[in-house]
Amino acid sequence: MSSTDRATKKYTNFTEKEIEEYLIAFKQLVEDGDFSIELNEKRTENVDFMEDYDLNTESAIKILLSLEVLDFCYAVDNVKPKFSHEKLYIFCREFELDNRNDMDKIDIYIKSNITTTRKGKSRLFVVSFHKRNKPISYCFKTKQN
Repeated sequence: MSSTDRATKKYTNFTEKEIEEYLIAFKQLVEDGDFSIELNEKRTENVDFMEDYDLNTESAIKILLSLEVLDFCYAVDNVKPKFSHEKLYIFCREFELDNRNDMDKIDIYIKSNITTTRKGKSRLFVVSFHKRNKPISYCFKTKQN
């Protein structure tokens, strides 16, 4: 772990109502276009996922708007010291995607946070948006394969 990173803690002590309220705000920001999916050199997994499944903004919005309370896994502390007051919310949603003319059911790992900009406006940042690459546990349901 680098000197700028710190250990994260998993938070699962949410009520379904709290996650429902988070998702209401989350979906409103998506519908209003006040969101971004991190697609940069540090987020190559997101870029590769979008390219591999030929996803555009419209298809990403459809996936984001499909999230439900039962898709919530847990929250973690933001490891960046500048944003240590933030919690990142992790969801995992199964979605059927076209992979070069073959339909695949994919578990999509979505990590997000809602922040307030310097101008006082809420904005959603989707930090992770890719195929699930590790075991996941859900807060309100059990995953059945």
